[in-house]
Amino acid sequence: MTAALISAACELSATVESLHFAPPVSHIYNPLAYAWAPHEEYLRRYGASRKKVVFIGMNPGPFGMVQCGVPFGEIAAVRDWMGIKAKVDKPLLENPKRPVEGFACSRSEVSGRRLWGLFQQRFGSADAFFAEHFVANYCPLAFFDEGRNFTPDKLPSTEAAPLYAACDKHLRQLVAALEAQWVIGVGGFAETRAVEALAGMDVRIGKVLHPSPASPAANRGWSEAATRQMMALKIWQ
Repeated sequence: MTAALISAACELSATVESLHFAPPVSHIYNPLAYAWAPHEEYLRRYGASRKKVVFIGMNPGPFGMVQCGVPFGEIAAVRDWMGIKAKVDKPLLENPKRPVEGFACSRSEVSGRRLWGLFQQRFGSADAFFAEHFVANYCPLAFFDEGRNFTPDKLPSTEAAPLYAACDKHLRQLVAALEAQWVIGVGGFAETRAVEALAGMDVRIGKVLHPSPASPAANRGWSEAATRQMMALKIWQ
């Protein structure tokens, strides 16, 4: 199972490395390349068993997976709760306004802090959470317009189409390998992509509110809102 996840991630990484993106995208980071060591450790440690639920985010955040190779990778959660710390290299073309500092990054990935904070609060240990759950990103690439985060939903269709095709294939491989019963989009984009990518597969799809600080609803109490959504889907009791 872990071998299938690693193989799928390597295939996805190689495919997206060959894609080209025009301005306003100024820099592209692929953490599956320069932060492969912690990502592989994440897959080996927590992707070795079938899962009831797979949460899917959009793409790496600048202070999360961009830094440490783990989806929604708030550094403290990855290092202290999951017990993962490994060498992170530099991307080939580093963005001076968004440097990669690896596990030395002192900035907080708010979405990740909220997401992993809920799981830690609800399940206690990482092993207890990952017994039936897993977290992945739909798109492995982070895009920047100089200092601004540029999300993949803003790409023109000519650039998005080959990227989405690779990401769709990887998502199908991930869900098949983990034998997931549910895929939960963290936010509307991830849910929409999951519905399209997983059409015809024996898996149910739902959504929780995205924990982004740009979301007023998330700022009013994301953990409570996401918990209500998971209970409404009858996934959590």
